[in-house]
Parts: sequence; structure tokens; C-alpha cells
Amino acid sequence: MIALFLSPLYILGNVYICFRTLQWLAVCSDQTRRIGFRLIFITLYVFLSCSIALAFILPHSSIQRIIANIHTFWFGILLYTILTLGIAELIRLILKFSKIVPADILASRRLFMLSGSVCMAVIIVLSLWGIYSATHVRDTCYEISIDKDGGKLDELDIALAADLHLGYTIGPDMMRQMVEKINAGQPDIILIAGDIFDNDYDAIEDPEELISILSELQSKYGVYAVYGNHDAAEKILAGFTFPSSEKKMSDPRMDEFLKRAGIRLITEETLLIDDSFYLVGRADEERPGRGVDERKSPTEIMSSLDASKPVIVMEHEPKFLQEVADAGVDLHLCGHTHDGQTFPASLTTDIVWENSAGYLKKGNMHSIVTSGVGLFGPNMRLGTKSEVVHINVHFK
Repeated sequence: MIALFLSPLYILGNVYICFRTLQWLAVCSDQTRRIGFRLIFITLYVFLSCSIALAFILPHSSIQRIIANIHTFWFGILLYTILTLGIAELIRLILKFSKIVPADILASRRLFMLSGSVCMAVIIVLSLWGIYSATHVRDTCYEISIDKDGGKLDELDIALAADLHLGYTIGPDMMRQMVEKINAGQPDIILIAGDIFDNDYDAIEDPEELISILSELQSKYGVYAVYGNHDAAEKILAGFTFPSSEKKMSDPRMDEFLKRAGIRLITEETLLIDDSFYLVGRADEERPGRGVDERKSPTEIMSSLDASKPVIVMEHEPKFLQEVADAGVDLHLCGHTHDGQTFPASLTTDIVWENSAGYLKKGNMHSIVTSGVGLFGPNMRLGTKSEVVHINVHFK
């Protein structure tokens, strides 16, 4: 619903960008003033700006998939176009009213052509940088100590991933990178903290290939996952969902996908691994899924455990850290935030989340939030990274 209310702003923004771009092109070359060129340009621009709606309403097909991929790139380019032109317009207004620059120079064709060229260069550089950052997975490493007896273990190597968002944007190439980086670390256990899918299972082009790639994950104790808010079958428009009275749950094909890939889903489940440490998988708060009407509180979870053993809790969203820490959890692992994914959103996540990404010590609890492997929305990352997290846990 929110997407529908924001649509007038989206339309006005695109009309403004199209108009200003045509103005700049006309200054750069008289050939761009011709009716034929302008009709082609406007038609192409209308298609790009409408691609997000076309991908939403068209039935699944090869054409729809191409359009969906186009809109993920266009959405990012549009973001940095608005940001760049907004800053340029602000500078122009400051110069105009402060009269630092003479009015005739400020209104000159040459300055307009030069400033437009600078804006275009900035948009291209930011977009290319964002695409590169989004498509290259990096490693992040942490060393932590838990002041408990690890039973048979002196240390535990954990590989943590989250927010794969398998679908139109994320496919085999990113998953191969992720699997190679995880396996290279030779982890004892692999954990995937939600948002494995990007809502629409049919958005996955070749599920069999992805199952084959993910089944290559190797660890001593196996691969475990929880679901996130996007592991539910529902339509999304511009990042927003539509209200429904029905409980939103995963597509049964998602569950089968994980099973065949050798990934064990743990929803509101506690496992004692090798009689040495507990692994707890919590349901997502927003989309708890089938079989879960209400999540157990951290206190309820801990009441049934031997608190002398290390307790690792994995869930999707890094909420209620104080409550989790007070209950006696030793290591809390999450994803969800993407660390804001793109600038300037990456500057705001610390306002929303106590630990928006990275490491935080909360009492005796270690909180680690990964910025994730995949993407949501624009196919870009700027100021953040796609990552696989390696955690070396030392027991005392």
C-alpha cells in the first residue's frame, strides 16, 4: 500500500529527471533537439521508469525476468541520479541567492553543459562502483572468547551468512563465491541467518543449479538455517508488501529446496551439538511461518538448557539485544539490516538498530550482525559490502 501512496512522487521525480536530461542534451548537441530523437529518448525513459511496475504485473516468463533484472539496475541508477541532481540544484540555488557567481555566468549555456557533464560522470561512477561492490563477496573475520567450558571443544569455527535473497538478482555466480569462501575457511559449522529467498520462489531461474552449488557446503557439524521476513511467499512492489489477513509463510518449495541442498531448517528449535554447545534457531518476528504462533522468549529458551554450556542463538533480525543478553545467551547471530546496503541509507541504520552490522559486546553476550551476501531492491552496494563472516570462538 505504501508503494501506491509514494507513486506520485516517483512519477514527478522521473518527469523532472527526463526533462532536465533533455535540456542538458539539447545544450550539448543540436541533433538532440530533433523530434525523432526526443520521442525515442522519452519512450526509452518511460520504459525504464515503468519497468518496476511491468515486472510486478507481468506473469512469469523470460520477458518478465529480463524486465525484472533491468529494473533492479535502474532503481539504483535512479537513486543516485536523484541524489546527484538534488545536490546540484541545491548548489545552484545557493549560488543564485548568494550572488557569489554573476547571474549571466550562472545562466550560461557553457556552465549548464559543464555541470550536467559532471553530474553524469558522478552518476556513472557511483553506479558502476555500486554494481561492482554488490557482485563481489568478501570475508570478514572475528575472534571472540566465551567464558564457558566447550566440552569436547577448545574452539569453534563458525561460518555465518545471511540475506542471500535468491531470485532475480542473486543466482549461481554469487552462490559460487559464497560457497568457495565458506569452504576455504574449513568451518566447524555453517549458519545461515534468514532471507534465503527473495519472496517469490518462481523468481529463481534454475533452482536445480543452486541446489547443486549449495550442497557443496562442507563443515564438521553441518549447515543450519532460519527463515527471515523475505522467506515468505508474497508479492512485493518497490520493497513494500500488501496487507493480508492470511498468515504469510514460506512456499513449500523453499522448504524442499533447503532439504535437498543439505541445509537443516531450525525454527524454534534447540540442538545440543556434540554434547558441547547449544544452537538455537528462532523464528522470525515478522514472519514466524507455519507451526509457530508465538516465539519463545529468550528466558523461556534458556530455562530448558544447561546454562553451563555455551549457547549460540541465531535469528534473522537483531532486535531486543538487552533481553537476549539478560537471558544468558553467549553468542547472538543475525542478518537482515544489509548495513543499509547503499549510501546514504547506510548512514541511518545505526539509528534503527543497536547493532546494525559488525560486532557488539552486550554484557557477557557477543552480538554479530552480518551485512549479508545478497541484495534487496537495487542491484548495488555503496558504502557496504557483501560478506561471508568467519567467527573463531575460543572457550575457557
